[in-house]
Amino acid sequence: MLEHYHTTMPSHEISPLTLAVIANQDQFGKTQTFVMEEQDEYVVKQTPSKIIDEACRFFGASLRGRQDGTKDICGITHKAPISIDPISGMYFFPTASPAHRQCSWIAHSHIDDIFQAGKNQTEIYFKNGKKVVIDVSFGSMLNQIQRTAQFRYLLDHRIKLLQKHNPGKVPKPLT
Repeated sequence: MLEHYHTTMPSHEISPLTLAVIANQDQFGKTQTFVMEEQDEYVVKQTPSKIIDEACRFFGASLRGRQDGTKDICGITHKAPISIDPISGMYFFPTASPAHRQCSWIAHSHIDDIFQAGKNQTEIYFKNGKKVVIDVSFGSMLNQIQRTAQFRYLLDHRIKLLQKHNPGKVPKPLT
């Protein structure tokens, strides 16, 4: 997977163009992250969950706060999907417990399709034509996609209710 990346960076900012932040081991066994963007790919010397936490903090919350928000909205407590920023449509879900160094994060809105690639592997096809194989079972990946869709729907519904009762005061989320 890493043989065609362009550069190694000390950090990375998540944006609406980010497809996935994928855990990888360097040659010394240390966790680093392979970042897939619509137009580029990078290796970042941080764990995926650290990158996601920094993105959440940029928008005024922590990863833990976003996870608590997901729990409050739809009751999901384990491997909870999060909204880094609902206004720009940045919804991500983890492939494992975010406490695990091998946890990767996938941008829900960029997924086009998924296929079983092996016993415990799933191939993700993104809308821009890129693809990646993740070491997660097809069933688990399908479940995470469905849970993220449920969370997105419920959060979007709440935002729309606020807009209806306070027109012009609540920004509309991008979809």
